[in-house]
Amino acid sequence: MQAEPTNYMLHVGGYSGNAGRDAFNSHDRMMFTTYDRDNDRLKTAENSNCAVITGGGFWYGGCAECEVNTVRGVAGDFTWEGLPGGKPLQSSRMWLMCL
Repeated sequence: MQAEPTNYMLHVGGYSGNAGRDAFNSHDRMMFTTYDRDNDRLKTAENSNCAVITGGGFWYGGCAECEVNTVRGVAGDFTWEGLPGGKPLQSSRMWLMCL
C-alpha cells in the first residue's frame, strides 16, 4: 500500500512513557492534515482546518488530544491531554516507523 493515496494515515500502537495516559491513541487511523490539505474530522461553519487553527500539520481528528506540532501561543498550545500537573510540554520526540 502506498502512503500518499491514504493521506499518510497513522496507525498507533506501543505507547510507553511518563506522560500519563496515551493521548496519542486518539489519533489512530487519522489522515495527515496540512493548511492546504484538510483531512481532519473538524467540520464547522468557520475555519474547519485543524492545521490552520493550531499552526502545524498533524494527524488531527477534530482537533487534537496531543498537540505536539503546533505553534506556541496558538489554539491549545503545545500539550498532551492527561499530562501529570497539566502543564504545557516543553519538548517532544516521536519515532515513526513506515510500513
